[in-house]
Amino acid sequence: MPLVNLRETTLRDLNRSLHALPPDTNETHWTVRHPDGRHAVAAGLDRAIAVEIEGHVGYYCAGMNALAQVVVHGNAGVGVAENMMSGRVHVRGDASQAAGATAHGGLLVVDGNAAARCGISMKGVDIVVKGSVGHMSAFMAQSGTLTVLGDAGEALGDSLYEARLYVRGAVTSLGADCIEKAMRDEHRAELAGKLAAAGLAGEVDPAEFRRYGSARRLYHFTVDNAGAY
Repeated sequence: MPLVNLRETTLRDLNRSLHALPPDTNETHWTVRHPDGRHAVAAGLDRAIAVEIEGHVGYYCAGMNALAQVVVHGNAGVGVAENMMSGRVHVRGDASQAAGATAHGGLLVVDGNAAARCGISMKGVDIVVKGSVGHMSAFMAQSGTLTVLGDAGEALGDSLYEARLYVRGAVTSLGADCIEKAMRDEHRAELAGKLAAAGLAGEVDPAEFRRYGSARRLYHFTVDNAGAY
């Protein structure tokens, strides 16, 4: 169980060590102390390891993650889990803007709130936010799911493609081409699975959520919709 103190070891050396791990490594559980808001902590991982970060992190923590399980015992700055491919990233505190941006897969869990543009241009990731999300969340989201136990800010799902959005609280407003859709049994089952994956099995009732998705009016340009582009 390697332990790295970032007040004694450089961030570059930490990330270099993580990237150099062989596929059959037995150093599978890392602890990082005193991140002190540094950027790109544990970015670019591509091994099935666990990394626990004890403290707050800056921009792009666990960006481009593949396979790894990363836990932040604190708050995360802009772009946590940005472009994640697989694995799991868990923020025990709050997340700043663009959490899970462009992520293709895996699971991002935020125990607190996530700021503006959570899930922007998401491409297959599942995001569960136990608090609320800010404005323009799921902007241009293409696939995957965004589950919000709290409220959503303005312009939720603006220019949405085929991602599914589940919100338990109030939605300030919907963005262009985003509409509320029927919550059928298949969606309740999907949502139950996402909640269970986030450690909320049996704690939250999927029936309390509303579903939002694309009206599919902006897939092709028409002059009648010019004002919405």
